[in-house]
Amino acid sequence: MKFKGSQDYVATPDLMLAVNAAITLQRPLLVKGEPGTGKTLLAEEVAKSLGLPLLQWHVKSTTKAQQGLYEYDAVSRLRDSQLGDDKVRDISNYIVKGTLWQAFTAESPVALLIDEIDKADIEFPNDLLRELDRMEFYVYETREWVRAKHRPLVFITSNNEKELPDAFLRRCFFHYIKFPEADTMQAIVDVHFPDLKKDLLAAALKTFYDVRKLPGLKKKPSTSELIDWLKLLLAEDIPLEALQTQDEKVAIPPLVGALLKNEQDLSLFEKLVYMQSRNR
Repeated sequence: MKFKGSQDYVATPDLMLAVNAAITLQRPLLVKGEPGTGKTLLAEEVAKSLGLPLLQWHVKSTTKAQQGLYEYDAVSRLRDSQLGDDKVRDISNYIVKGTLWQAFTAESPVALLIDEIDKADIEFPNDLLRELDRMEFYVYETREWVRAKHRPLVFITSNNEKELPDAFLRRCFFHYIKFPEADTMQAIVDVHFPDLKKDLLAAALKTFYDVRKLPGLKKKPSTSELIDWLKLLLAEDIPLEALQTQDEKVAIPPLVGALLKNEQDLSLFEKLVYMQSRNR
């Protein structure tokens, strides 16, 4: 299997190389990068390109590693025993298969996404070391081993909110998705808006990168926010002149709420524009 990009996802050569390296090494691909740089979408597009079903495990702050393997529903079994249900005799009726179990026992190879692993407790990745390394785990309630029929193609994403353990990192192939340069960003926008006028796109990209360069931003606008902003500019039929300034200085763009998502950043931006206007 080789990933060569797709028409719906602009993958840089180094990103395609990382995906194919993980496939060759049969190791999970750990993808880090700013929120909104397409980490989750990468797994979806690679799976689609290679013709693999995609199983997704979206991690939350309360997620435990055991949930990815299986959960034993003791409450339902107790209730059924009180009702005299015969199925209580078979404990396997109360084993709920997790995403990893489904991936391991799939009849054909699948892709597996473990999304935003850094949201969970620090012990979460450590608790998955053996399972991701040996592709097997033991079910204590039924006294059986679950072993992978086919090694899944594993994608793990992280927004870098907390450090991951060294032992976990050692078992992964790592890639950091850098924020796209202007030419790559233009190619990404072309996928979403193939008929967008070049002069409007150039003005919008200049404004977008001007906003990102503002020092002290709490949250810089991401690729997904640029796409949303462009969609609004087209929907509202905003003219090109509204994005241009005669002296090339930064100005508050229309619909700025699509780019800046908190009052601190908006206030900082407004102060910069005000200071520039006073220095003219």
